[in-house]
Amino acid sequence: MSRSTMSRSYDVLIIGAGAAGLAAAAEVARAGRTALVLEARDRIGGRVWSLEEPGLPVPIELGAEFIHGRPPATFSLLRKAGISAIDAPFVRWSVQGGKLRLRGDGFLAEVQKLLRQQLAALKRKDISVEAFLARHRHALSAPARALARMRVQGYEAADPARASACAIAEDWCGEGAADAGHYRPRGGYGALLASLLGGIGAELRLRTVVRVVRWKPGSVEVEGTSRGKPFLAKAARAIITLPLGVLKLLPGAPGAVRFTPPLDEKQPALDGLACGTVIKAALRFRAAFWEELDGGRYRDATFFQSPRAAFPTFWTALPARVPLLIAWAGGPKAARMSGATKPELVRRAVTSLESIFGERARIEDQLEAAWVHDWQRDPFARGAYSYVAVGGQGAREALAAPLQDTLFFAGEATDLEGEATTVAGALQSGTRAARELLRIAARRGGRDSGRA
Repeated sequence: MSRSTMSRSYDVLIIGAGAAGLAAAAEVARAGRTALVLEARDRIGGRVWSLEEPGLPVPIELGAEFIHGRPPATFSLLRKAGISAIDAPFVRWSVQGGKLRLRGDGFLAEVQKLLRQQLAALKRKDISVEAFLARHRHALSAPARALARMRVQGYEAADPARASACAIAEDWCGEGAADAGHYRPRGGYGALLASLLGGIGAELRLRTVVRVVRWKPGSVEVEGTSRGKPFLAKAARAIITLPLGVLKLLPGAPGAVRFTPPLDEKQPALDGLACGTVIKAALRFRAAFWEELDGGRYRDATFFQSPRAAFPTFWTALPARVPLLIAWAGGPKAARMSGATKPELVRRAVTSLESIFGERARIEDQLEAAWVHDWQRDPFARGAYSYVAVGGQGAREALAAPLQDTLFFAGEATDLEGEATTVAGALQSGTRAARELLRIAARRGGRDSGRA
């Protein structure tokens, strides 16, 4: 099979058309530079994946869904797109002692207080969250320890035995750690990124899988397949937005991208970060049965939790009242289920929901449709979002650092402004990487011999 060469000359190659890649492309275009965006999937978005289904007034989000707080990168894009942010209420019910009870934040405050007290010690000598909870088991109540584990596994999608207690303490207790609200983009994240796509001013190639990146100072050559045919593309520089899970793949592993020369300088950073595990299921019912149970006491609930269940967390689409529940498993629970078939995962989600509402809800009879995504098995993600492993302080900064003014790195795992793991972190990392590249290009006169 003959190898085709992308016909145009480009200043920049951007690998990945998720939030980071699109933000980088928009920044490059604003500077008057040309870019080619290469995306392995048949859609944009990466770990943003919004589905529109007939009869549902809200999208089904199999990837990112919430806006946590009011990150400027996300809200600036919302304003430019003319899209509003919908306030998502935060009313949580949890199975405690065999009964479904309204949950407050008292136990979280207990954990945060201890983390603040121990932060200086953790900066001197980091340990895992699990080790931290064991060491301080007498300083925390059993419910507080259980909540900490559940939050690390669910919210952080992390393994408490691997996650850095120091990083968790900085995240949960740092500036802005207080709950600043939760929102959804109206129409979903898919609509928001589609608005960004309209203004990137770059050439986009979908179904284009990068296999090899050959590089030297001032020159990058990329090989792979585009719509099933071999291709070659060249530019002076490249912005790499591959997910952490893909970057961590061993050479020769299915889906791995081979860098020549290899990214040896990045190995300590890759070792210092771990990729969270998530399985997400969307369950559509004939009616929002939970709104009618127990005299309507759960009508305004947004989260239901059953800590011992395979899928320990569910949430509604409020303020939209639709017969849709999202099932979420993160961390070790998701890792244990990874690779199961869709019917098996749906069965476990239904069983988990029954542990909350009991057989009286007749959940299986009311289920009309289900959508499931196992992010570990996604060949172009190999996991959900990143977290810092024990001893991994500084890993995000090291991963974000450019290599020889030629390779630049973006993606939520490289965010340096406190929004790692989020769409906001991906957006601002893409902008940051593009600006780094543009500064280098301006110093060198912009037009390098490495262009095709």
